[in-house]
Amino acid sequence: MSDAETVERTMPESDVPTTSDAIDSPLLEVDGLRKQFGGVTAVDGASFKVAKGSFTGLIGPNGAGKSTTFNCITGIHEPTAGTVTFDGHDVTGLAPYTLAKRGLVRTFQIARELSEMTVLENVMLAPPGQLGESALRSVVPGLRERVQRDETEVVEAAWETLEFFEIDHLAHENAGNLSGGQRKLLEMARVLMTEPEMVLLDEPLAGVNPTLEEKLLDRIDELRQDGLTFLLVEHDMDVIMNHCEHIIVMHQGQVLAEGDADTIQSDERVLEAYLGGDV
Repeated sequence: MSDAETVERTMPESDVPTTSDAIDSPLLEVDGLRKQFGGVTAVDGASFKVAKGSFTGLIGPNGAGKSTTFNCITGIHEPTAGTVTFDGHDVTGLAPYTLAKRGLVRTFQIARELSEMTVLENVMLAPPGQLGESALRSVVPGLRERVQRDETEVVEAAWETLEFFEIDHLAHENAGNLSGGQRKLLEMARVLMTEPEMVLLDEPLAGVNPTLEEKLLDRIDELRQDGLTFLLVEHDMDVIMNHCEHIIVMHQGQVLAEGDADTIQSDERVLEAYLGGDV
């Protein structure tokens, strides 16, 4: 079933407002975001907010500007204009590693594991600021013991995280040998090891079989209930409509509409965008 058919099939007849109630205390706020590549404007003044602890969906037709918006938020691209505010601080243009230290991390459409390292080693690399990263601390008496304690804690946390995503049985397998779905679970495990406040998920279910898809969605839901915030780009409209309490629709680089599933499914502009009509 196409995206447009999924959006259209449950459209109620009554009029529903096209925007949701204002989010008073957003964890993430994007204001007037603009990104140009030469003469091409990929994002054109997009503005939206993401509430803390929410599972928010970001959707739109191909070329709507979703991935570029993600890249601008997470420091892959520097915006041409506009601001990104995270946890009350202006983080516009900060490098991805700096944002990760602040608790804002992302996944990618194609998982980026270290293929020649084991699953366990991949996960252990994720936590920032490990004492063992300094060769000096590893050999100086007194500091060496602290490094060993730190490494033990990281190993324990890594095993717990692998168990949470049910891939602990693959701990000693080279990451390059995993299936596409298993790599998505590994990527989520690595993200969780950074102890984030918010995770941007870029098509995490692409190429994932139904069993692993359900497992990944269950884990995301558990993490959200524990207070983690998610912003999801996903083409599967069933996933968006059934799991996201707030949905943002982009079209031609701008925010076209936002609200809950009923609001989005009743918005004629959204239907026209997905059906290819003029908006």
